[in-house]
Amino acid sequence: MLTQLILLVAALAVAWLIFTFLVNILKTTVKTGIIIAAIVLVLQVAFGIAPQQLIDQIKQIPQTVWGIVQEQLNQQVQDQLNPQSQPNQTPRR
Repeated sequence: MLTQLILLVAALAVAWLIFTFLVNILKTTVKTGIIIAAIVLVLQVAFGIAPQQLIDQIKQIPQTVWGIVQEQLNQQVQDQLNPQSQPNQTPRR
């Protein structure tokens, strides 16, 4: 009888932890959804930006970032291949 009671209490504790975990996830999801909706609404009302334009821009982010990375890498390679001549500096005495 005592082991069944302990098992019941442990099961209730685990169930409560899972329930609170899921409630926290739900609250976070709802907050994020409201924030996203507010941003889209402000962009549409204040700047005339349609939601599809925003989605298209978000889809282009990886390409934009990759282009920037490639430009930086190409610049570093060019700098290594063509080092700028540094002026001769005489040591100060």
